[in-house]
Amino acid sequence: MAWSDKLARFGNFLRQVWHLSAPYFRSSDERWKARGLLAAIVALNLGAVYMLVQINEWNRVFFDALQNKNQDVFWTQLGRFTYLAMIFIVIAVYRFYLTQLLQVRWRAWMTRDLMHRWLSGHAFYRMELARYAGAPEPTTTEAGLPHPGQRVPDNPDQRLQEDVNLFTSQTIGLSMGFLNAVVTLVSFVGVLWALSGSFSFNFNGSTTTTIPGFMVWMAVLYCTVGSVLTHYIGRPLIGLNFEQQKREADFRHHLVRVREYSESIALDRGEQVEERNLDTRFTAVLSNYLRLIAKQKQLVGFTNLFGQAAAVFPFIIAAPRFFSGAIQLGQLMQISSAFDRVQGALSWFVDNYDSLAAWRATTERLTSFEAALYKQNQASAPVQQAPAAINSEAIETQGLTLQLPTGATLVQGATLRAAPGQHTLVQGPSGSGKSTLFRALAGIWPWAQGQVALPQRSMFIPQRPYFPDGALRDALAYPEPASDYTDEQLRTALQDALLPDLAKRLNERDNWTQKLSGGEQQRLAIARVLLKQPAWVLADEATSALDLAAEQTLYARLQALTEGAGGALVSVAHRPSVAAFHRRQWRFTPLDAAAGARYRIDSAALT
Repeated sequence: MAWSDKLARFGNFLRQVWHLSAPYFRSSDERWKARGLLAAIVALNLGAVYMLVQINEWNRVFFDALQNKNQDVFWTQLGRFTYLAMIFIVIAVYRFYLTQLLQVRWRAWMTRDLMHRWLSGHAFYRMELARYAGAPEPTTTEAGLPHPGQRVPDNPDQRLQEDVNLFTSQTIGLSMGFLNAVVTLVSFVGVLWALSGSFSFNFNGSTTTTIPGFMVWMAVLYCTVGSVLTHYIGRPLIGLNFEQQKREADFRHHLVRVREYSESIALDRGEQVEERNLDTRFTAVLSNYLRLIAKQKQLVGFTNLFGQAAAVFPFIIAAPRFFSGAIQLGQLMQISSAFDRVQGALSWFVDNYDSLAAWRATTERLTSFEAALYKQNQASAPVQQAPAAINSEAIETQGLTLQLPTGATLVQGATLRAAPGQHTLVQGPSGSGKSTLFRALAGIWPWAQGQVALPQRSMFIPQRPYFPDGALRDALAYPEPASDYTDEQLRTALQDALLPDLAKRLNERDNWTQKLSGGEQQRLAIARVLLKQPAWVLADEATSALDLAAEQTLYARLQALTEGAGGALVSVAHRPSVAAFHRRQWRFTPLDAAAGARYRIDSAALT
């Protein structure tokens, strides 16, 4: 790869870091606290370097006193070292504390910001749909806009929990380390230049050549060679770290799925299949990790060789001047200390290459996630809502077209209406798009065009209702707080939904999705509707797991609820028994291939 390409990639990486970092320090509500903490950390870093300069000077005086056997100066300098060391310790402690405090505050703000954007405008739902549909992953261009051509980011839980934590800690740690290295270099290079003297030599008997500040040039040469070799040895670590994070997240995600679907897996006797699937993912984790540690072994071997050689290198270079009597032991130790500081500053890249590789991988993963959020948050609504959508007195669609993520058209130009009291049954073959129609009515299906009018007091019952872990009262009232309802209202809703036993367990905490059977979950979802008293109920196979008697009772109550509130029921159901509670039907009728769509929706009275 040409150097121009490398510089362009490095510049793009720095823009990514700035794009992720700037909002907290520039426009967040905590920006002044963040700037104050950052300024304090920078000041403490400068103070730490100043103390190192003082300790370097102390080295010369102390070791000269040892060589000259000057007892008074020896004890005086020990006392001086005590207060220098104490000041340095106080600076180091508060530098650590404030750095960690800034990292925690930044992580908290960034996590909440990304989490809010992820959960706003159904972005979390659309990203999952796009990922499983094979949509491209929107990395950013130089302008900060989504860049096509890669997969949609996977495992948002890892991005929000692990990647944000890594990014904030690595960004602060590495940037402060780099600042410290630069300040240390500026502070000690003059000291080393003055102490190292000049080096003179003759080349082929010609005029004598003198190199001033010889030790400084040797430190630069030593660290330049080390940095170049480190880069070429450790360059593969960037891709390996990126891949390792991805494989670890895939393995953890499948473990969670096994836990969530434990009952279904047990009933299907699928333990061996899941063990093989988990083992395949874990093997992928281990295989990449073995490649990672093999490359890290090479890098660790070189950096340790580099570091050990650096410990004796200044003594080798300065030894002739010491043995000739040009410098004393104190100056030799001061040269060694100054060389160590300059070499350490110049070797910052060598010492932190592994961390830099991990930082870059984390930044790229977080950037792609942030870009995906940007794309979803900037996207227009999938369905154009009619001007009277909120205050509409009926469910209506005009020119509604439904498509699959693949681009295939399910329905084209559908015009439908369900007026108050017109309980409507949605029927058609499996896979024809009945649930997709409900998603479009709710305004969450990205591949839909047209207009939808939905009354304000509407409520959906999905095929797979969601219940948060925790107290039963919270699962029943979700997404509203349980405190909005009295205990009597909560118990009545459970009893009306044929769950009298649960009415006594409002304060019990559990994983209700795992605890309840399919029929109990459907009844709890209906209890939620009975509690909130909507005028319009859109139910998608809401009673498929119930017995006929329970289904009849609950549908009668839903029908009475909606009629009393001036609304209607709209149901997706395959059971003939449900038809008795509806007056009209929207039927998905198959079309031939030349029609341009797979189905049309016919609206007619239900006979």
